[in-house]
Amino acid sequence: MPAAAEHATAGPGRPTGRIARLGRSARTRWQDTSLLEKAVAAAALLVVVLLALMVVKLPWAGDLGIHAATVERLRHDLGNPGDPLVKADVNSPYYSPWMLFLALVAKVSGATTFHVLHLAAAINLVLLITGIRQFVRTLTTRPAAVPLAILCVTLLYGWELFTWSGFPGATSLALCIAYPSTFALGVAFHLWALLRTALSRDWGWLPYLGLGALLAVVLLSHQFTGVVTVLGLLAILLGARPWPGRAVWLRIAAAVALSLVIVLAWPYYSFFSLLSVGGLEEIHRPLYDHLVSRFGLLSLGIVALALRFRRDRRDPLALFFAFGALVYALGGLTQHWSYGRVLPALFVSAQVALAVELAGESGRRVRRVLVPVTAVALLVGCWSQAGALSYVMSTRSIPVVRSAPTQHEWGGYEWITPYVKYGDVIMTKDYFALRQSPAYGPYTVEPGYPDFFLKDEAQRTKDTKAFFARNTSRDERLRLLRKYDVRWVIQFRSDGGFAPGDPALRAVASGPDGEKLLKVV
Repeated sequence: MPAAAEHATAGPGRPTGRIARLGRSARTRWQDTSLLEKAVAAAALLVVVLLALMVVKLPWAGDLGIHAATVERLRHDLGNPGDPLVKADVNSPYYSPWMLFLALVAKVSGATTFHVLHLAAAINLVLLITGIRQFVRTLTTRPAAVPLAILCVTLLYGWELFTWSGFPGATSLALCIAYPSTFALGVAFHLWALLRTALSRDWGWLPYLGLGALLAVVLLSHQFTGVVTVLGLLAILLGARPWPGRAVWLRIAAAVALSLVIVLAWPYYSFFSLLSVGGLEEIHRPLYDHLVSRFGLLSLGIVALALRFRRDRRDPLALFFAFGALVYALGGLTQHWSYGRVLPALFVSAQVALAVELAGESGRRVRRVLVPVTAVALLVGCWSQAGALSYVMSTRSIPVVRSAPTQHEWGGYEWITPYVKYGDVIMTKDYFALRQSPAYGPYTVEPGYPDFFLKDEAQRTKDTKAFFARNTSRDERLRLLRKYDVRWVIQFRSDGGFAPGDPALRAVASGPDGEKLLKVV
């Protein structure tokens, strides 16, 4: 047959040639796949679909308010956005390259902040899933490894629900899918895969410099995930076989130098000043509590790591786990609880190791034990995180969700936007108003999230409490309103503040839960 005829069609809708061969090859591979592998692939697809539904839903909860406020400030003033939450000329670590990109998209397209966050969530999901795939593919070519890795990374933790930004569990991702932490973790997986590829294929100077630039983006976008990323890169380097030569180390040094230059030159905040901020430790204390119930299922991954370490004393995943465990233990010994944010290093290394071993790297005898035990563990993980389904469907339609641990979505604060303008200052002590209202443009007196670069944060909190305290005089309340140029007050009737009917305030609107929006006259 002539070569040209090979690409002709055998009839309407029936391509032949390379496309047809690829289609036949895919069908053949699927037909040759065992029933168990098909079930694993289907389960992994369901997890990805659930996360895709979260991209569409974008649950209003957790830290979404601070990230929405960050985009809102940058889109209004790229040069000097000020503090995201309060009206103050202060730098903020939330102004990262990723958030700057999102703000530019909003500014150019005219899209709303929340539309842009939906876009961020979609990009983050693609980065994370493709990153897991690329990294696992550098460790094994066995087809079941990737879906197994997706299941382990999202479900294999413990039987007690625990969510935290930067942790890749299914419920954490459901809440944090649009956050910079998810973006940074997705890029981290790609960085680990790219470095392993660079070492095996002897890449030149330019690709290594690209890796250095990517590392800087991760470090600036989410500092804790940046530390995890560095530990993974170090483990890959020390576990490389053959050992990198002098030329490779020079390229790595150049990449590190470029990364450092970018971090130092970033204009929105000083990266290394984060090392001296206070207030981080108590917030992270829960990362050292209830470890067995929250992360006990990871013991299966530790078994897989032990098998890998037995075969190779410089196994990258074993080294990655060891580095993470060392930092985590150091945090516990010194009561630097913020070191607990290194936990994803332990999670990812153990989960990926288990997926690779289950896919066939271990012998049949080992897999006969690991496969059924892991299946049970994943089912337990499914139950513990089943509450995430409540974000996208009624709990009445899935009975198991009613008894599973769950999180709750908040109501939005769009109801204030017809009255409160961008940049207006709100006095409130309500938890939800503090965390949500800055996402729509206004500021609050007290920041709703810990703000480590804001030097007068404690005073702002004290003044807010004083404003609503019953023993505060009317003159003192008026002074506090003037001090912060307050235009609005959001409060419930029981919150305190001015006496009902005081001429200093005029009721304008009521929220869905009965809170009042009061205009300062």
